[in-house]
Amino acid sequence: MCGRLSIYTAQLTRLLMSIMQETYPGEDDYNAAPTQTLPVIRRGADGGFECMPMRWWLTPSWSQAPTIQYSMFNAKVETAAKSPAFKKPFQKQRCVVPVSGFYEWYRSDNGKQPFLINDQAQNGLLLAGIWDAWRPKGGAGAAAELLSFSLLTAAAHKNLVELHHRQPIFLTIEQALDWLDPSNATEPMAADLASTLPVPLQLTPVSREVNNVRNKGARCAQALARSCEVSANISFKAADLSTMEKAKPVEQESFIADS
Repeated sequence: MCGRLSIYTAQLTRLLMSIMQETYPGEDDYNAAPTQTLPVIRRGADGGFECMPMRWWLTPSWSQAPTIQYSMFNAKVETAAKSPAFKKPFQKQRCVVPVSGFYEWYRSDNGKQPFLINDQAQNGLLLAGIWDAWRPKGGAGAAAELLSFSLLTAAAHKNLVELHHRQPIFLTIEQALDWLDPSNATEPMAADLASTLPVPLQLTPVSREVNNVRNKGARCAQALARSCEVSANISFKAADLSTMEKAKPVEQESFIADS
């Protein structure tokens, strides 16, 4: 599950410069939520990379109209190839979503404690996604087109599962380039990438400011305690949180639910 993102433009500009020699065309947002528009990397018509604004809630090209009736901000990699909404984008319209980090909520007897998850090196994260383009009936041209995307999720790596049973699909720069290469078949590539931790992660308990989607500032990422490392060799252990300040129960937005 991946339902909130952290965007720090200076960091993501450095990341995009290493991929496509462009600056990040967005704004700082420490609490980006589904239905917002975010910059997403895809292959353009000329075969080159382009960073396009897309709505974070996939609208299939065949939909009558954009809607949030169904949860479409995440797509399970295990079932995407068979889903009427996701199968075409999964096979032919892959994208990469650059983010500074994302949030998950650890559930305990004390309530739900938000954690910011980012890469330990502070270089930003690249997440695997799929996109689609929707046009209204009778609409013509790019002005009438709605670009949207979903983040692919997989079963959590064994070292991350105590925090949440799902995770996004993390990509190195090399893997991101392969993911965007239309000559590569999606399913075997996705199977290899799912449930992996290709870069060491940093998990930090943060302020409950992030629980409200209207809060967008840096206070959302304010640390409450020391960070812990999670990687292919190091596990997140709930027992390690025993000295952390207790979190009060919080109410989550309706769409922050398991996908």
